Amino acid sequence: MEIIVNGKPEPLQTELMLSKFLQHKKLAPDTVVVEHNQNIISREQYDSTRIKDKDQLEILRFVGGG
Repeated sequence: MEIIVNGKPEPLQTELMLSKFLQHKKLAPDTVVVEHNQNIISREQYDSTRIKDKDQLEILRFVGGG
């Protein structure tokens, strides 16, 4: 199974929820914005959004600085 993350192919062993994918990538849910198949996903939907074969994700991280 393969998905596209920020324009790059990424293999996955099985379908999983977006929250588990972020956890696997060591990304804190409150520091990212996720677009799943061209739809922005609210944080409340991370546990109910299933990532499947051929899905596309765009993940933007907030970075502080000055």
